[in-house]
Amino acid sequence: MTRPPRHLAHPQYRPDIDGLRAIAVLAVVAFHAFPPVVKGGFIGVDVFFVISGFLISTIIFESLDNGTFSFSAFYARRIRRIFPALLLVLAASFSFGWFGLLADEYKQLGKHIAAAAGFVSNFLLQSETGYFDNAADTKPLLHLWSLCIEEQFYIIWPFMIWILRYGKSKSNLLFVLLITIVSFSMNVWNVEKDPVATFYTPQTRFWELSCGSILAWLLLPAHRCHHELKGRTHLTAIWLIVLNFISDNKVFISNIISVFGIFLLLYGLMNIDKGAEFPGKWAVVPVLSAIFIILSGESAWIGRKILSNRIFVWFGLISYPLYLWHWPLLSFARIVEGEVPGHAIRIAAVMMSVGLAWLTYQFVERPIRQDGGSKAKVSILVLLMIVIGSAGYSVYVHDGLKFRDSVKFVQNQMDDLDFKIDRMTKGWLCDPLIARGTRCFYSGSNPSVVIMGDSHAARIYVGLREFYSAQGKGVAVFGGGGGCPPLLDVVSKMSSGDDTQNCLVKMSDPLKQIINTPTIEEVILASRGPLYTTSNGFGDFDGDRYGQWVLHDENNPQGAKSNSDVFFGALGATLDALLAAGKKVTYLLDVPELGFDIRACLASRPITLTSRTREPCAVLRSQFESRNRDFRARLSQVLASRADVKVVDLAEALCDEKYCYGSKDGVLLYSDDDHLSRRGSEYVVHRLWDKFR
Repeated sequence: MTRPPRHLAHPQYRPDIDGLRAIAVLAVVAFHAFPPVVKGGFIGVDVFFVISGFLISTIIFESLDNGTFSFSAFYARRIRRIFPALLLVLAASFSFGWFGLLADEYKQLGKHIAAAAGFVSNFLLQSETGYFDNAADTKPLLHLWSLCIEEQFYIIWPFMIWILRYGKSKSNLLFVLLITIVSFSMNVWNVEKDPVATFYTPQTRFWELSCGSILAWLLLPAHRCHHELKGRTHLTAIWLIVLNFISDNKVFISNIISVFGIFLLLYGLMNIDKGAEFPGKWAVVPVLSAIFIILSGESAWIGRKILSNRIFVWFGLISYPLYLWHWPLLSFARIVEGEVPGHAIRIAAVMMSVGLAWLTYQFVERPIRQDGGSKAKVSILVLLMIVIGSAGYSVYVHDGLKFRDSVKFVQNQMDDLDFKIDRMTKGWLCDPLIARGTRCFYSGSNPSVVIMGDSHAARIYVGLREFYSAQGKGVAVFGGGGGCPPLLDVVSKMSSGDDTQNCLVKMSDPLKQIINTPTIEEVILASRGPLYTTSNGFGDFDGDRYGQWVLHDENNPQGAKSNSDVFFGALGATLDALLAAGKKVTYLLDVPELGFDIRACLASRPITLTSRTREPCAVLRSQFESRNRDFRARLSQVLASRADVKVVDLAEALCDEKYCYGSKDGVLLYSDDDHLSRRGSEYVVHRLWDKFR
C-alpha cells in the first residue's frame, strides 16, 4: 500500500513578521551604504537570526506534533526557498567579475563564490582575517556569512529535535534551553579573546536562532505545551496560570511588550557601533527586541498598524533578495572606483538593489516556490549550485583567469606590482644564520647585512639588495611578515583576535640570534611605525581593517602601557643591544601611507563608473605629516642619546612640498595603499643612494 506524501506544517502568515524583516534589512542596507547614519544597522542580522529560528522551529514542532514531519520535505523546502535567489546573485557576481575585475580580484571572488555555494563562507572569512587580508568592502560576497550560519542551523537542528522527540526524552524545551545557554556562554567568554571566531562561527551564534526556537515552543497551542509538561504537575499549573492571565489581558500585555521591543531595537540601532565587542553581551539587545516584537504579534498596535503596513510588508517580502543584492552592488562600486564611492553612486546602488530584489522575488522566487516541490526541480537547483561553486573554484585555482581580453591591458600594469620576494632571493631558509623555520630571504653569499622588520622591511629589501650588491655585500631580510615590528620581547597582534604573527618567534628570537652572530655587521630596522603606535590603519582604505592594534611588552606583563610606550621603550632596548654588540645600525623612517588603493591610479580599468583616475596619485603631505608627527617626535627622543644610529627618511624620495606620490611618470610605486611595489622599492633606494652610504 502506497504511503501518502507528508506535508510540512505551514505556520499562519503574520504580516507583522514581514514588517520586522523590513526594519532589519533596511537597517543593514543603510549601515552598509551610509555607516554614520545607522551606526548599529548591522544588528539587523541578529534580528533575522531570531526570526529564522522562530519560523523554522515552528514548522518542525508543529509537523512533529501532527505526525507530518519529513526530512526530505523539509530540506527540499529550504532548497526552494534559499537556492534560486542565491544562484542568481552568484551567477551575476561571477559574470561581472569576468568583465570587470582584475585577476587578483577575480581570484578572490571565485574563492568566495565556491565557499558560498558550499555554505561555508563564514569559515572562509574567519580564516582570511589577518594583516594581509583585503578590506572588507572589497569582498562582494562578504555578507553571505550570515546566510551560511542559518543554513548550518537548518542542517543540524531538525535532526536534534527529531532525536529528542522520538528518543527517550519527550521534552524539546530543556534541550533548546541547554543549547541556548551553552552557545551564549561561549559567545560571551570568547568575544574578547577571539572576536573574529566569535563573530563567524556557528557555535557562538546558534543561541540567537535557538532563542527563536524557544519562542516558537512558547507560542505552541496550549494543549501541546500541556503535553510537553505532562508529569510535572507544578510546572503545568504555573504555565496554565500564565496562559490564562495572558489571555485575559492579551492586548494590554502585547502593547507593553511591543513598545519595549521597539525601544530595544531603536536603542541598538543608535548606540551599538562597530567598536563594541560584538556579538558578546551586546547581541542580547537585538535578540530580545526581536523576541518581544514577535511575541506581541498583531494583537499589539505596533504590530497591527505599523509593522503590518503595506510598505513594511512589501520590503519584508523582498528582504531576502534585497539582502543578497545590496552588498555586491556596493562592493563592486567600491572596487571599480578604487575608493569609497560618492553618495550618488551609493544611492543608485541601493535603489538598484531594491529593483533587482523585487524582480527576483516576482519572477524567480515566487514561481519556483509556488509551482510545487517536484524532486526534479530540487535536483536541478542543487546541480546548478554545484556548477556555480565549481566555476568559482576554477577561477580561484587558475589565478583569476589573466587571459581574459577585458583585463589584459590593465593586468600588465598589475603584474608589475606582483610582489614575490622568494623569486628574487635564494629562498626561505637562512641556515646556519638562523634556526630553521624562521621567515627569511637572502641574496648573495654569507650575508653581512640584515634588514629586520615587518612587510615594509621586505619591500625595501628589493631596492637595497642592488645597493649592497654593488658593494659586494650579501643582504638578508628577516621577518618580512605582517605585523611584527623589529623589537625585542614584544608581542604584536590585532584586537580582532588574529595572533598568527607570533612575533616572539618571527622577530624577537631572530633579533637575539643576530646580536650574537659576529658575521652580521650591519642591521637595518624598518616597519610601519604609526600603525603600531596609533593602533590604527590610515585612510578610508584600511583605517578599520585591523581593529585596534595591540602591543604587549613581555618584560612587563602586568604593566598597562600604551602602544606608543611599549614601542619606543622596546626600540630603545633593541638599539642598545645591537650597538653593544658592535653592529652598525640604520633606522628607516617609513614611506607615506596613501590611504587609498593604488588601483585608483590605474590608467584604465575594464569597467568604470565615473571614468576618472585619481589625479594626482598622491596623498597630501600635510596628511602624511599629521599622521607621523607624534611618532617622529617620540623617535627623535629615543635617538637623541644614540648618535651612532643612522637615520634614513624614505619619504624624502616620494614627497615634495605638497604631495607624497604613489606613482611617478606612469609607474606605480606602491602595490596597495602602504606597501612599495618592486619598482617603487628600486625607485626609492636610487633616489636615496647617497643616504645609505
